[in-house]
Amino acid sequence: MTNHAPLKIVVAGHVDHGKSTLVGRLLSDTGSLPHGKLEAVKAASEKRGVAFEWAFLLDALQAERDQGITIDTTQIRLKTKPRDTIIIDAPGHREFLKNMITGASSADAAILVVDAVEGVQEQTKRHGYLLHLLGLRQVVVAVNKMDAVNYDVGRFAEVVSEIRTYLAGIGVEPSHILPISAYKGENLVSPAQFFDWHSGPTLVEALGEFKPHAQSAELPLRFPVQDVLKLDDRRIVVGRIESGRLRVGDELLFSPSGKSARIASIESWGAQVPVIAAIAGQAVGITLDDHIFIERGQIGSHPIAAPRESRVFRASLFWLGNHALEPGQRYKLRLATTEQVVEVERILKVVDLDDLKSEAITKVDRHAVAEVVLRAKGALALDEFSENQHLGRFVLVDGYDIVGGGIVVSADAEVARLAEAVKSKNLFPVGHRASLEARWLLNGHKGGVIWLTGLSGAGKSTIAMEVEHQLLRKGRQVYVLDGDNLRQGLNSDLGFSPEDR
Repeated sequence: MTNHAPLKIVVAGHVDHGKSTLVGRLLSDTGSLPHGKLEAVKAASEKRGVAFEWAFLLDALQAERDQGITIDTTQIRLKTKPRDTIIIDAPGHREFLKNMITGASSADAAILVVDAVEGVQEQTKRHGYLLHLLGLRQVVVAVNKMDAVNYDVGRFAEVVSEIRTYLAGIGVEPSHILPISAYKGENLVSPAQFFDWHSGPTLVEALGEFKPHAQSAELPLRFPVQDVLKLDDRRIVVGRIESGRLRVGDELLFSPSGKSARIASIESWGAQVPVIAAIAGQAVGITLDDHIFIERGQIGSHPIAAPRESRVFRASLFWLGNHALEPGQRYKLRLATTEQVVEVERILKVVDLDDLKSEAITKVDRHAVAEVVLRAKGALALDEFSENQHLGRFVLVDGYDIVGGGIVVSADAEVARLAEAVKSKNLFPVGHRASLEARWLLNGHKGGVIWLTGLSGAGKSTIAMEVEHQLLRKGRQVYVLDGDNLRQGLNSDLGFSPEDR
């Protein structure tokens, strides 16, 4: 075990190109297996009457052995230098791209596996583009099954040219393209005699050159609220710090509500001494010095480095739905703890993964990549992915199914739209023909406005609804204008940050 933070690496590539075999062999050759594990798996394979495969060392589900494909992401720790490596084995089969995205989204780097016999295939390109879409810039390509082409340097050169050309087209430059044989364990941990024409590093040496992402604690504070608990007379705001750090006494701004308060205490169950600070990765509960209304989905930050707020944003999207994505359709967006309905306002372009050409078409088919504009009913707190990935990636849900995943490219679309709007100066007040007295006569009573004000959570809406109910029973014409309802409807395009107010 090293003292460095482990490096998370996703293994991606086309189905049957040897990803799980590679991970299984790495487990064995780096001495990362529990004692007796290899022998136990070999014995189990013999008992079931199947030939031993290195992939069996990490197959977590019986269905994987029966179908011969990885259908879930599996995380395995390898003992490597200068730091331990956590390998995320992602499925290559087209039908399990959701699982691959889940695995890749938390990785620091990637190994893209390409079969030396088959070369670059459909899922090779798809996975390569997904790595680009998810912001993975540390990539090593492993040209596997070199033993199947008799370690032919000419064939290796052909595959290198093919994969390098494709990756260059999407802006990905691999640190190394290495020849390996996962099944025979060649050029994984130590050099192989068959690769006397190869002067580069082994795969494990290449992984050692990678570095973890910039520590989340050094990024601006992002504290998505998961819930608000009421214990005794305290209201504890709970959530996981996705990035940054916080301390008792810090002023927090909660977006997009625009409300702020200072941290009175950090609650930690079982702590021997009072907790005064917390950093990214920790799940905490905090109390505030003011009784402001906070709910799930709001984002706590320091006012000086708050997330962007917008109802409209541009996104790169990978579509997984069974039905095509088209303008006007609505889906539930999940971003951190936020859930809100969004509408597809525009499809800007669809990328052809074979030749990387963009097409201006009006729908996005399953497994396609597109750039779209999404519009939410209310303001969203988000970051552009290039600035802070924790608040810059999202999924779209239809019913109970995840139908798309993407990253926020730009949150300035609303600003641009408003800037382009031409405001008319031809505005004049229009008088009513019905007098106030005539309305009183029609309704049978005079009009009036009752304004209920008070602290958040004091019961204003409850009282208002009961007053409305009782007045209606007395035959009065009455209607409640609730602030939250107005913000979701008529005023949904207004900002509520301190600057907007």
